[in-house]
Amino acid sequence: MDSFDLIVIGAGPGGYVCAFRAAQLGLKVALVEKRATLGGTCLNVGCIPSKALLHSSEHVAFAKSHAAEHGIKLGSVEVDLATLMKKKDAVVTKLVGGVAQLAKARKITVVTGSASFVSANTIEVKGEKDSSQLTAKNIVIATGSAPVELPFMKFDGTTIVSSDHAIAFSAVPKKLVVVGGGAIGLELGSVWARLGSDVTVVEFLPKILATYDDDIARNFTRLLQKQGVKVEVGAKVTGFAKGVLTAEREGKKLEFPADKVLVAVGRRPYTDSLGLEKAGVQLDEKKRIQVDAHLRTNVAGIWAIGDVVAGPMLAHKAEEDGVAVAEWIAGKAGHVNWDLVPAIVYTEPEVASVGLGEDAAKAKGLAVNVGKFNFAANGRAIAADATDGYVKIIADAKTDKILGAQILGHGAGELISEIVTHLEYGGSAEDLGRTIHAHPTMSEAVKEAGLAVSKSAIHAL
Repeated sequence: MDSFDLIVIGAGPGGYVCAFRAAQLGLKVALVEKRATLGGTCLNVGCIPSKALLHSSEHVAFAKSHAAEHGIKLGSVEVDLATLMKKKDAVVTKLVGGVAQLAKARKITVVTGSASFVSANTIEVKGEKDSSQLTAKNIVIATGSAPVELPFMKFDGTTIVSSDHAIAFSAVPKKLVVVGGGAIGLELGSVWARLGSDVTVVEFLPKILATYDDDIARNFTRLLQKQGVKVEVGAKVTGFAKGVLTAEREGKKLEFPADKVLVAVGRRPYTDSLGLEKAGVQLDEKKRIQVDAHLRTNVAGIWAIGDVVAGPMLAHKAEEDGVAVAEWIAGKAGHVNWDLVPAIVYTEPEVASVGLGEDAAKAKGLAVNVGKFNFAANGRAIAADATDGYVKIIADAKTDKILGAQILGHGAGELISEIVTHLEYGGSAEDLGRTIHAHPTMSEAVKEAGLAVSKSAIHAL
């Protein structure tokens, strides 16, 4: 039986980053992954392939709708879906190959197969042909999450599909209904709408992007509708039969014809077949692995990170978990600030947030000042046809300390990072507003929003 300082189960962003950091700190590490390639859901069927499709489909949208106004004459624009998918697959292949190279360079033992606990410090890994047992002083569970299935509309991979399937359609569906108005559904809905599908998003709650401020959700909805994506909120899906999805709203029956239905109502922690009961690891009421403030389970030497524990199911959160656990195991001072995990929706325009939104702050009874700055007043945005949306900074009314931010606009996912940095160091809106930003850049809107908290924005009325 092979023995290690650390075994990491799951090679997604949380798992492989944990393994890499532990190896950097001198630990003997094994990384167990059931897929033939490393990178987990994110690199193989999630974040990365979806971003590749978003990028390619943005080019299609530009060619069809905007090229002419820039003096670019293209004639008819046709989508070669097979080539577009081949490009997406090449991106994935390059990245998963890169992770494998890094693992090899760090002398990490990669074991392919499904892991299950034999005891608190021993696991069995079943490969295609054989199985082996590994033991370690520390074991990190990083098995990620899986799409939530609706009990009355189970995935068949053809008509009722998950995001795993929706990144690999062989033809553009004539009518696509997306169940769920969260990031995954809106991103993939955008992709297929740009490629020619008639897309309808059906959301149970009164608005899409439930965690965002009402004004952001409202303005974003308007922009999606302008792009041809239909948005139906407050609608409870009841079933699918004979090519029609049915739903109810205020007692009235709704019908949506669909060639394909993408169910994107969330993800669940994936702990299937891990045999946690053999190790004595406890779950919480939502079937997440229960951990303390240092991501330790109730069993000494067993840790859990990323999507299998409480918190946002985001790759970058899992990465930070992984680094911190590796450092704690190695006797270092690991740290994660779970209050400052940014969230991004990679549509066009993008939507990004960090910390407390205006609505959440007011719901907590906090006195806040809010600074907004529209991209319509930003020189770079005007030059780049990116005037939709705005930056919104939420600051404590007494101290001016930034509490959070939300951005609706082109490149919002990149722009949010500097606000995360200011929040990390306890910065004020004035600090943000007095930080020099290069001109002309979209980021000047962040500076102006910081100034707008004290009604000092230079380029606003």
